[in-house]
Amino acid sequence: MSRIGKKPISIPQGVAISVNDSVVTVKGPKGELKQDVNPDMVIKEEDGQLILERPSESKNHKSMHGLYRALINNMVEGVTNGYKKELELVGVGYKAAVQGKNVLELSLGYSHQIYFAVPSEVTVTAETPKGKSPLVTIEGIDKQLVGQIAAKLKSLRKVEPYKGKGVRFVGEQIRRKAGKTAAK
Repeated sequence: MSRIGKKPISIPQGVAISVNDSVVTVKGPKGELKQDVNPDMVIKEEDGQLILERPSESKNHKSMHGLYRALINNMVEGVTNGYKKELELVGVGYKAAVQGKNVLELSLGYSHQIYFAVPSEVTVTAETPKGKSPLVTIEGIDKQLVGQIAAKLKSLRKVEPYKGKGVRFVGEQIRRKAGKTAAK
């Protein structure tokens, strides 16, 4: 039995959930999200909670049970609180600036600037605290989209293990390697 799938999803005040033709729509104070759900899954609303049930014990239904429960729970969390990822740019001369509303300009030690187009559903801010590495903050209501953009930005300059330069999440621990020792 799926432990995640069995958990009910509590619906906070101000959030409305509707199910039409296997499409779950979640509306909240921060926005609206939609997710396609397998038509076999049974979705019920009882006492301010959403309960997902699977029709059989087949492997396919078991795997979808926990998946759709987690996706719907992430949607409810997103429309109430939203999601936020913070990246720091560690390296000499690494900079970030937001141009307009949907373009992030990055200087990551290459011979050219990188212009990263950001979807309109997500807000990106760039700041440079005094004496610290530049920070890029990604905020939005869709957990998958926020995580995907953060992963894309991180892949533009992977953290190298010798000096620790690159794009990393705030608070991320990097395994450092020892450099070569000097010859006799």
